[in-house]
Amino acid sequence: MKPSRPLYEREPELAAAAEAVDALCGAQAVGGLLIFSGEAGSGETVTSVPFHVVRQLLQPAFDRFPPDEVRALFGSWYEVAAPALGLAEPSGPQPDPQGVRDGLDYVVARLSSRLSHRPLLLVIDDAHWADGESLAWLASFTARLNELPVLVVQAHRPEEFATREKEDGVGGAHPAQVRVALRALTPDATAELVRAALGEHADDPFCREVWAVTGGNPYEAVELVAKVQDRELVPLDESAGLLRELGASARGSGLVARLERLGTNATRFAWAAAVLGTDISQDLAATLAGMTSAEAADCTARLREARIVTGFDPLEFVHPLIASAIYRAIPPATRTAMHGRAAWAINRAGLGPAAASRHLLEVHPDDDQELVEQLREAAKQHLAVGAPEAARRCLERALREPPRERVQATLLYELGCATLLSSPATTVQHLRNALDMPGLDDDQRVDATYRLAAAHSHNNQLKEAASALAAEVARTAPGPGLMRLQAAHFLWEGMQATEEDGPGRSARLARNADHLHGRDNAERALLTLRAFDAMVRGENAQLVVDLCERALVGGHPARGLGWTDTEWGFELPTLVGITYAFTDQLDRAEELFAEAVRAFEISGWSGAHLAFAHTLLGLVHRRRGRLAEAEGFLREGLRLADRVGSGLPVHWDAACLLIDTLVARGRVTEAREIADRYTFEAPYPSAMVLPDGPCVRGRLLLAEGRTKEAIVELEAAGQKLEPRGRFNGVWAPWAGDLARALAEENPDRAAQLAATARVHAERFGTETAIGEALHCLALFAAPEEATRLLSEAVRHLESSPSAYEHALALVDYGIAIRSPRELARAYKLATACGAESLANRAHQARASIRSSE
Repeated sequence: MKPSRPLYEREPELAAAAEAVDALCGAQAVGGLLIFSGEAGSGETVTSVPFHVVRQLLQPAFDRFPPDEVRALFGSWYEVAAPALGLAEPSGPQPDPQGVRDGLDYVVARLSSRLSHRPLLLVIDDAHWADGESLAWLASFTARLNELPVLVVQAHRPEEFATREKEDGVGGAHPAQVRVALRALTPDATAELVRAALGEHADDPFCREVWAVTGGNPYEAVELVAKVQDRELVPLDESAGLLRELGASARGSGLVARLERLGTNATRFAWAAAVLGTDISQDLAATLAGMTSAEAADCTARLREARIVTGFDPLEFVHPLIASAIYRAIPPATRTAMHGRAAWAINRAGLGPAAASRHLLEVHPDDDQELVEQLREAAKQHLAVGAPEAARRCLERALREPPRERVQATLLYELGCATLLSSPATTVQHLRNALDMPGLDDDQRVDATYRLAAAHSHNNQLKEAASALAAEVARTAPGPGLMRLQAAHFLWEGMQATEEDGPGRSARLARNADHLHGRDNAERALLTLRAFDAMVRGENAQLVVDLCERALVGGHPARGLGWTDTEWGFELPTLVGITYAFTDQLDRAEELFAEAVRAFEISGWSGAHLAFAHTLLGLVHRRRGRLAEAEGFLREGLRLADRVGSGLPVHWDAACLLIDTLVARGRVTEAREIADRYTFEAPYPSAMVLPDGPCVRGRLLLAEGRTKEAIVELEAAGQKLEPRGRFNGVWAPWAGDLARALAEENPDRAAQLAATARVHAERFGTETAIGEALHCLALFAAPEEATRLLSEAVRHLESSPSAYEHALALVDYGIAIRSPRELARAYKLATACGAESLANRAHQARASIRSSE
C-alpha cells in the first residue's frame, strides 16, 4: 500500500493499516475495524438524511451488478434493507431499525463473499458527522467484523465522536478493533513537507514558522504551503512574517475573506453548496443561488481553482472545515431562507419530502401548513425505511409550526406511533395529548387508545394500560371499535401479575366469548383471550383447544391478526401458541411460533419481536423435553433482546424459561448465573412472566438446597395465584414443588397440597398435568400405593409430549420397583432430553441395584 503523496511521521499509522490490509488479503481473509482519531484536519459535513453515509459506502459496490443480481444479494432481506439504501421503494409492514441493521449486515456479508477475490474495504471519514442511522449500523456491524472478510477504516475527532456515541447510544469496544491516534506533525516533519513542495532552499526559520502557524496540523500545513506557491513567496526567513496572515486565510474569517474576494456570485454559489452539504448537485446549487447554469459553471471553476471545491457533478468541498466555515459565515436569516428554498428545489427536482426534510427542519416556524404536510409526508417515508428517529424529528418540528387545531391531534397520534418502539414513555405523552383534544376520528381514537395501552405495557404499566382502555370503552359506541377496545382491556387486565378480581374478570370474559364462533377479528380476539385465560385457570383442556380453533382460520391467524399486523398486535397469535404449548398441543404451538420467526425476519422485525419468537420456540422445546434445543433458542432470544435494551418483558420470559431449562438439565450453577445477570427476583414486573416467574425462582432455590427460601417464594406464589383461580400446575407448578419442599417439615400439608393439585390436574385433563400430579402424590403414599401412582404417572406421561417429565417419573418408578430395565429406559430417555444430572441418577441407581443382587 503506497500513498499517492508522502506522509510524514505516520510510520505507526501506516504499519497498522498495512497489518490490517495484509490480514484482510491473507489466506484466512481476517476482517477488522481500524480507527484513526485526531483533531480537525489531521472535518464537518452534517447530514440528517437517514442512512446517507451507508448509501455512500455501498451504492457504488451495487452499481457493479445488474438489478437481478443485486436483488439476489439481498435474498429475503430485499424488502427490508434495499429501501434504506435507496435501491427499492418501501413495501410491506414498517420495519424496525434493528431489522434494517440486520439486513444491511447480511447484504454486506454476501457482498464480501461475492467479492472474495477482491476483499471488501469500507472507509468512513469524519464519522462523527455521520447520520444517526448510519452510525447505529456501523456500531452493530463492526462488532462482528472478526467473522467477516471486511475491513472498516474509520476516522473521527475523538471528543465529538464520543459525544455522538453518548447521545445515540452506540459505540463500544470490539474484539477486532485497532485504535490509532493521529498526532500533529513535529517541526522536523513540517520542514520536510515544506521543502518537498517548495524546494530544498526553504530555510529553517521559514519552515519553523510554518509549523508555528499551523501547529503541525497536516491540512493547514499543506494549505499554507499551497498559498505560498500561489503568492510566489520566497521560502526564506524574510518571508516568514507573512505566513500568519496567509494561514488565517485557510480557516474561519480568513477563509471567508478569501471567498469574498472571488466575487458576489462565487460567494453566493458557495453558500448554496454549503447549505446543500453533501452530494452537491451543480443544478440544485444554481437554483438555490438564483443563477443560470453558465453562471454556476463559472463559479464552480473559480471555487475549484481556489481549492474550495473539487469534483464536477456532484461537487464536494476540498475539506469539511471549509464547508463548516462557509456555512457559519452565511447570515442567519439568509441561511434559514436558503434552507427553505433548498427544500423547495429538492421537491421540484422530484427527490421527495424525505430528502427535503433536513432543510425543512432548519426553517423558522411561520404557520406554514404546507410545510406541516411536507414534514408529515417525510416522516412517513422515514418510517418506511426503518428510521423512526428521523420521523420523530420531522413530526416534532411540524408541531412547532404549529399545525391547525384540527390537524394537531392527528399529528400527535402519528408522533406517538413513530416513537412506540424507541420510547414508550414519549409515546404515552403524545397519545394522551392527542386523545385529550378534538380532531381524531372514531377509528383513530380507537387505534390511539390501543397503542397507548401497548406503550403503557412496554413501560411496565399494565394497570395504566387497562385504565386507559376502560375509559375509552365507556365513551365508544357499539361496533367493531368497541369490541377491539374491550378485547384489549381484557388482555391487559389478564396480563397483570396481580389483580383485584381475577375470577370476576374471567367470568365476564367467558360471558362475552363462549358463544362466539370467530366470524370476525374482534370475535377471534375475544376467543383467543378466553382460551388463554381458561388455560391458566386450568379449565378443561378440550374446551380450551376448541376456543383456540375458533380463534384461528384454517389453523392459522386470520388476516389482520397475523404476527406483523399492527392493528391488533402480535400478542394475540402469541397467546394462541402459548395456550397450545400448555395443553399438550405442541405441534400446533411449534408451527405457529416457526411462522412468527419467518414473519418477523421477512418484515425486518429483528428486535424484541424476533427475540420473543425465539423464546417461544424455546418454550416449545422445553415442554417437549428437548432441553439442549430449548437452551439454544432461549440463549438466542436473550442475545437478541440484549441488543435492544435491558429490562424488557422478553428478558423476563427468556430468562425464566432458560433458568427452568438449566435446572432441568442439572446445570444449577449456570441457572443461578442467568438469574443474577438478569436480576430474576422480586420485585417482579407488573406483567405476568412466562411461565410463572416466582414458581420458577422457587424451583431454582430448591435445586440449590435453599429449601426455606424456596418455601417462602412458593407460598407467596400460591397466595397470588389461588385467589385468581389460576390452578394450571403445568403453567405454575408452585403446589407440587411446595409439597416436595414441605415433605419433611410438614408432611400432612405437603400431602394435602399434592392431593389438591391432582384434583386440578384431572379437571384440566392433559396427560402432562395428570402425570405430573400423580408423580408428586406418590411421594406421600404408602409403598404399594406409591408404586401404583408412579406406574400411572409413567403411563400418562408416556402418552404426553413431555419427555423430560416422563423421564423424571420413570427414574422414580424404576427405583421404586428396583428394575434395572426401567432405569435403563429412564437413562436413555434422560440422555436424549439432555438432562445430564437425571441421566446420571438413573445410571447410578441401576448400578446400585445390580451390585446388590
